[in-house]
Amino acid sequence: MAQLHPEINFLGVEIRAPLVKEALQTRDNLQLRNLHYLSGNINYSGRELLFSLPTGVLQWITVQFPDPWFKHKHIKRRMLQPELIESLVKYLIPAGIFFIQSDIEEVALEMKRYLKQHRDLQLMTDEWLDTNPFSIPTEREIGVLNKGEPIYRAIFQKAVSAGLIFDK
Repeated sequence: MAQLHPEINFLGVEIRAPLVKEALQTRDNLQLRNLHYLSGNINYSGRELLFSLPTGVLQWITVQFPDPWFKHKHIKRRMLQPELIESLVKYLIPAGIFFIQSDIEEVALEMKRYLKQHRDLQLMTDEWLDTNPFSIPTEREIGVLNKGEPIYRAIFQKAVSAGLIFDK
């Protein structure tokens, strides 16, 4: 995505440091100046990053294949929580996009439910999206599709004062 859109800055946040190290090496090999990565838990380490930004600067937020944390006692560890959504939406521009996808239906349904509850977000289609609206699939997405398994995707848009940009 960073190669296709050099005019846009991209930030990836990943909890697994070895994956960040690998991604940074790839970025450097490709000499991309608009792509950055942070290693950490967005629910904790991301707050400092967000607080350093002016509000309304993020164009897109994508949450793709977060860890499912299946055990009931671990559900609180799932990435997308109402508090994080509130923080992220504050930094999303009017008409900005919030995209989610997961191959775990339970996780996708939970994320979708949390996002639908936010007063400033509008679900753009009631059905799951058949395809990823972004042109570059993730490695996880490719693997899931190659197995013939479903992916649950939804796209939300932040409201603007005069209404939504996209039609339903």
